[in-house]
Amino acid sequence: MPQSPPEAQVHSGSAEPSKEDESQSAPAKLLFDLSAIDLKGEMVSKAGLELVIPHRGAMALLDRIVWHTPDYCRGVAVHRAQPDEFWCAGHFPPRPIMPGVIMVEIGAQLAAYLYNVRKKTTNIAVFLRIDECSFRAMVEPGQDLFVLCQEIKASRRRFISEIQGLVDGKVAFEAQITGMTM
Repeated sequence: MPQSPPEAQVHSGSAEPSKEDESQSAPAKLLFDLSAIDLKGEMVSKAGLELVIPHRGAMALLDRIVWHTPDYCRGVAVHRAQPDEFWCAGHFPPRPIMPGVIMVEIGAQLAAYLYNVRKKTTNIAVFLRIDECSFRAMVEPGQDLFVLCQEIKASRRRFISEIQGLVDGKVAFEAQITGMTM
């Protein structure tokens, strides 16, 4: 099971860890089992993604969808962090790390794809909420961020999904997001 890096563990100095300390150091449980999924595979290419979600240019953050269920309620995608991405120069020049908001956006794009691909016509999905978000590990240029998405609830115009990012086998972030089509 993935462990949080030692630098992410916070200790208050008291003999007993607080609930906040425990939540930061406890290993995160994966949304679903990845053991039977080929993480090097490709079910949907970047070109295929563009047929379903509107993100382009620097904001087209998914490189490919590795796997999804036949009903499109679960999926795994990947983003390869490149040294020339727009966030590298300023976040932070001596040691670029992917901003947490970009990690969540990558997960949101996967959620939007999984929701939209089931529709007769695709729409732009905007995000209304990000809940229970936690960051546990850094993503640096040269690393692959694998994003897991599991839909919790969907209606004609809205959806709620749990998303989670993995880097080097560690949970980098997790959140619940709510989206709505325009």
